[in-house]
Amino acid sequence: MLVIGLTGGIGCGKSTVADLFGELNVPIIDTDLIARDLVKPGEPALEQIIATFGTSILNKDNHLNRKKLAQICFSDSQLRQKLEAILHPAIREHMQHQLNKLDTDYAIVVIPLLFETGQQKIVDRTLLVDCTETDQITRVQQRDNRTTEEILAIIDAQMPADKKRELADDIIQNNADIINLQSQVKILHKKYLNQSQL
Repeated sequence: MLVIGLTGGIGCGKSTVADLFGELNVPIIDTDLIARDLVKPGEPALEQIIATFGTSILNKDNHLNRKKLAQICFSDSQLRQKLEAILHPAIREHMQHQLNKLDTDYAIVVIPLLFETGQQKIVDRTLLVDCTETDQITRVQQRDNRTTEEILAIIDAQMPADKKRELADDIIQNNADIINLQSQVKILHKKYLNQSQL
């Protein structure tokens, strides 16, 4: 089975592209969803995060305040590394477990920080969803109600887009409409089906 690592900067449209592949009956494993499950109350990863960052990162209902934790980590690379050391091994284990259960030509694994964390080594091909920084800012403002400064801080903490473009095996440009996006996904779908047969 061919494993495609899908990545892209914040607001580039990773989820939209993953959904379009999903409509073609391609299994999608989203590491963000795995991470959310791992930080539910009572989960060992959340206990480790509380031990590292304190209880101020919890909401009143004892659920993780993801936005607050993100703000702390994006402003301090050492703290971000501590968080990644807690979450990434557990995410990888869950991801591999889900992949092992599949019987299909290929699967897509959505990994937002694929290149930043060197995880391109654990997939067969990498697919980058790319767009302009202006589009990123506009989309994230509409979706998350964040300030331009907050969004730029997140973009700056991620690998520069041109470096990601150099590393990616395949690139989807998400600067047009959904029809354009669908057509790019269909082309890659055929390509991946062919490659899975090799």
